[in-house]
Amino acid sequence: MSSITIGPLYFYWSPQQKQDFYFRIADEAPVSTVYLGEVICSKRIPFFERQLPRVRERLERGGKKVVLSTLSEVTVQHDRRSVGTICAETGCEIEVNDASALWWLEGRSFRVGQHFNCYSGETLAFLAEKGATHVCLPPELPAASVSALAEAAGALGVGIELQVFGRVSLALSARCYHARAHGRTKDNCQFVCEQDPDGLELRTMDDGQYLVINGIQTLSHSYLNLCRELGSLRDMGVTHFRISPHSGDMVKTASVFDRLARAEISTEEVDAQLSQLDVDASFANGFFHGKPGYLRL
Repeated sequence: MSSITIGPLYFYWSPQQKQDFYFRIADEAPVSTVYLGEVICSKRIPFFERQLPRVRERLERGGKKVVLSTLSEVTVQHDRRSVGTICAETGCEIEVNDASALWWLEGRSFRVGQHFNCYSGETLAFLAEKGATHVCLPPELPAASVSALAEAAGALGVGIELQVFGRVSLALSARCYHARAHGRTKDNCQFVCEQDPDGLELRTMDDGQYLVINGIQTLSHSYLNLCRELGSLRDMGVTHFRISPHSGDMVKTASVFDRLARAEISTEEVDAQLSQLDVDASFANGFFHGKPGYLRL
């Protein structure tokens, strides 16, 4: 049976909002694993440090496996120290999202996050040799690539995870788009990204929906929804299905995907229930089918 997971939170929410979110996930969501940690901006990390032990304890008490995720982009000394601090944690598994974390984890097992760009069987084998026991594939991979990597992972004894719901992370930059959009510098951003709990929408010159920005991150405007592909993914050997957190009802989202994974409801029922979420965006699955990512096929 494949497992439902909650990926790391991309957006900057207040400490209270984050704590409330994870407490509810701990008590109500049918998920096996929750990834905790800041993966976008190291400047956000100190604001949740006080709540983190309570959140972690609550999740574990709720039967969830907690995995700590590292930054996806390391550009300055403060970023390196942040990654080192997380990797020094020995009480739970670490998910690495940037190769810099491998130095800290020499001789230890670890997980690989979807920002690591594991696109080939050779990369997968290299990471497994280094100690990777579980890999979350990049969400833009087409079905043929997912199938090939899942088969390779099975031979290596490595778990394979894939995002099945939520906005797709498309790119990272050294520049903070959020700060620039408000006439501020990255060093003096004043955490303006807190104004956009699901990212800041970008629109085309003719006012069409386009992309979303979140600090240094560019995301799809549409929400990935692979409910129609879940059976195929399971047959390929994908062992974990990742839901990327947003401000909508993630407990309901996790519940319908869990019921689908258990063959208790149909994909049509899942689509109907997900359409009731307060999401001002379309659903998409184009990447999986080798088409433009914003399409729903």
